[in-house]
Amino acid sequence: MSHKRVVVAGLGDTGVLTAIKLARRADVVGISAKPGLLSGQELGTRLSRPHDWARDYWIPFDRLRGLDRVRTVHGEITGVDLDGRTVAVRGANGGVHEEPYDALVISTGVTNGFWRQSTVQDASAVGADLRAAHDRLAGAGTVMVIGGGAAAVSTAANVAATWPAKRVGLYFPGERALPHHHDGVWRRIRRRLEEFGVALHPGHRALVPDGFACDQITSGPVHWRSGQPAASADAVLWAIGRVRPNTAWLPGELLDEQGFVRVTPTLRVPHRPGVFAVGDVAATDPLRSSARNRADKLLAHNVIAEFEGRSPKEYRAPKRRWGSVLGVQADGLQVFAPGGQAFRFPAWSVDRILLPLIVRRGIYGGVRDNNPL
Repeated sequence: MSHKRVVVAGLGDTGVLTAIKLARRADVVGISAKPGLLSGQELGTRLSRPHDWARDYWIPFDRLRGLDRVRTVHGEITGVDLDGRTVAVRGANGGVHEEPYDALVISTGVTNGFWRQSTVQDASAVGADLRAAHDRLAGAGTVMVIGGGAAAVSTAANVAATWPAKRVGLYFPGERALPHHHDGVWRRIRRRLEEFGVALHPGHRALVPDGFACDQITSGPVHWRSGQPAASADAVLWAIGRVRPNTAWLPGELLDEQGFVRVTPTLRVPHRPGVFAVGDVAATDPLRSSARNRADKLLAHNVIAEFEGRSPKEYRAPKRRWGSVLGVQADGLQVFAPGGQAFRFPAWSVDRILLPLIVRRGIYGGVRDNNPL
């Protein structure tokens, strides 16, 4: 097979891994609004220990050895010509140009809160955002975290663990948090939250002000649709799952009613040969789980299979979320299977084996030193 050109639109967690896999068999161009991998994972660690977080989740592209064969473009995708097979890109310098492709991988992700934004930024702006959010929480005596998903739970736990003197409350709408995880996961995590001193407030559904995008840390009273008296804190972090797919550059024919990219079980966009989608932007299943289940390998296989006229593989989504919830703690890293089973990596193994050998070398193909913060 003569080398084909693949454009990977979006170089977040899944886009980077997909580009690395595809670069072994094709000419790959990756387009990103950031000058590096700015992960959406482990919000709690990002806010409470930004230097530790940046070591593993904010990685300039030139540090990722697996991207050495990928041409990265820093800019915003503004449109696509599906028949002409080109995407339009407004570069960080304001100039607009087109990138041709034989296959297009849509992995532009979602906007969610202040920590996952699609705006074009340079490294200094990213670093300033990380420090500003950390400083905002560091200076607060009381913290409210609103939401019941992993981002909210992780934030409450890590803030309380990092600053034991703070009064931290977690407010969530159901009887339990982590509704998409196995019941056993919540039981274990609830015990950890209580150990850290987090006050749990089930049955609290926030009344979100009109026009508020939940993209900033606020202060002052929060009112509840569920009828409880208003509550307030020095810092209020909103993690209520109001994700918005970054698909404004795509024609409506490719999208479902919520704006996510429609895909077949092979991660290909229906009726559009050569166009694929993966990650949080892809409507694979109700949890859009290809972002957290290493679908990058399957997608890379299917792109090459289409070039070569071979049969593609199908993505099978797990019924529950799995993985780490709280991130690395002083006693190590706890990871949960879809069935609720817990596995712990001791603290010594995280820094000596898991991160350097399994993650940086095995998954990313090697990461050069130099923390960007």
